[in-house]
Amino acid sequence: MSTVSDSAAAPLAAGRPTAASLIGSVLEPFTEWLVRGGLVDELAMARARKAAAATSERLDLVLVKLGLMTEAAMAEAYASYCSLPMLRPKDLPPQPVLRDRLKFPFLKANRILPISYEDKVLRIAVTDPLVDEPARAIGYLLDAKVERVIASPSDWERAFRNLYKRARDEPDDDVHLVAIAGAEGSDLDVQRLRDIANEAPVIRLVNQIIAHAVELAASDIHVEPRPDAMAVRFRIDGFLQQDRLVQPSVRAALVTRIKIMAKLDIAERRLPQDGRIKTAVRGVEIDIRVSTIPTASGEGIVMRILDRTRVELDIAKLGLEPAIENRLRRLLSLPNGIILVTGPTGSGKTTTLYAAMEQLNRPELKLFSVEDPIEYQLSGINQIQVQPQIGLTFPVALRSILRQDPDILMIGEIRDLETARIAVQASLTGHLVFSTLHTNSALGALTRLTDLGLEPYLLSSAIAAVMAQRLVRKLCPSCARPAQDAAAIARRLRAELATEIDFDHSRLRERVGCEACSNTGYHGRTTISELVVVTDAMREAIAKNEGQLSLERIARTEGFASLYLDGLHKVAAGETTLDEILRVTSSA
Repeated sequence: MSTVSDSAAAPLAAGRPTAASLIGSVLEPFTEWLVRGGLVDELAMARARKAAAATSERLDLVLVKLGLMTEAAMAEAYASYCSLPMLRPKDLPPQPVLRDRLKFPFLKANRILPISYEDKVLRIAVTDPLVDEPARAIGYLLDAKVERVIASPSDWERAFRNLYKRARDEPDDDVHLVAIAGAEGSDLDVQRLRDIANEAPVIRLVNQIIAHAVELAASDIHVEPRPDAMAVRFRIDGFLQQDRLVQPSVRAALVTRIKIMAKLDIAERRLPQDGRIKTAVRGVEIDIRVSTIPTASGEGIVMRILDRTRVELDIAKLGLEPAIENRLRRLLSLPNGIILVTGPTGSGKTTTLYAAMEQLNRPELKLFSVEDPIEYQLSGINQIQVQPQIGLTFPVALRSILRQDPDILMIGEIRDLETARIAVQASLTGHLVFSTLHTNSALGALTRLTDLGLEPYLLSSAIAAVMAQRLVRKLCPSCARPAQDAAAIARRLRAELATEIDFDHSRLRERVGCEACSNTGYHGRTTISELVVVTDAMREAIAKNEGQLSLERIARTEGFASLYLDGLHKVAAGETTLDEILRVTSSA
């Protein structure tokens, strides 16, 4: 039986048309069609043409690499231009199609995924319809008609990986990396290490790690040195998941490559360093914060992924309960006062403040923010990055801002008494001030500020509201099922919520676990919150420096609901589980 084998894969892959041969026949009409259809403007296309000419790469691929079009948008453009359908999840087969005749290396090299074979008709998913030689070769081999559907590269890779993950002939990407004599960079000449880190295998490995993290919607990439390997883990929905182990021989090159991308000093391995990477992943502009730290086994790196396309800075999209959302919107119309958002690191405080600033971002208002660091750049808002090493601290920046005639201020975090005093001063002189504070509860923020040394009478005059929040994992929509103990859960919810809500038992769900959620049962996160609006009674209690318990009694008489109770509403709505709420709120 003849097969498309390893030997066939190389010539076909090598024989793909180049940019020069495609421009006259296929590529040029396609790129002109992109401009006519408004998918790419003429200035962007001119920029891409210049880059394509300099690198001898295909123009359509350069458009994606420069972030001028996303991979998904390019795939849809291919489908529309070539009158081909897009790949749908239900098209994917449970097992590889014609695995004995269409070999893994050939399919991978030419980015082809067979999805069905019936009555001498083979359907394949491809990422590049402008090159059809591999499809014609398969048709000739099988004496069959080949029909193509379009898949975006990320969808194709995910489907291909799932179908062929147990293939014996799947190569280990790390095997082809250049081995480095000596496991640690300290044993190497810095220039030689730089040269190795700039070689294609190391670059490919780092790009694969970043692309895979973005594909899985990870918030952080952890590159952790170990005596026997370098572990790469992703933080997804707040939990770390192992991605891969990198051979010890490439540990130094991997770290050096990341430091080069972040413009850090590759010769400095004894001190922590911070940097940023701006790159396009699958055609989407991604900003990555990089932090290095020396450990006993080598340098560790954490990369925070800031993907603006994944974050919707809209109060309506935060997942707040309607009552809390409505009160928050009313607070944004205040002419002055301090509004605080509290919670631990990673609880979404900054996203909430950004959403509030975006809501207030109007031409007639002047908005400033002082942050450390700036996570997302917002048009129309004057954002200032704190730089303590040159003396630009929160207090210094805030004093200067108050001389710039601002209307609204956002302070990344109140860390000390001086910053707190300036925030109060700004509030009392007619400004609306937003900030964050690291406390477990909303009422705890009021006592924390007095503990910092802020006079209670000033705090009572300036503070308008405090909101505490947490992020909880949502049940996976693909596999969650009706809760088997729904009646017991319903009884507990009614007792806890004092029957203040009415709900259908059938809405209560429990987690299962599937491939879409990496068998965790959860996919994505939403917000639970508690909001304290400072009333006259509470101002009087704050001015008298009464304790947190006294403030809580006053708040409860005015309708205050805790994080836990807000989480129970999410359980009743079938969004998450009771276990998840208890996990997040047990220390609140």
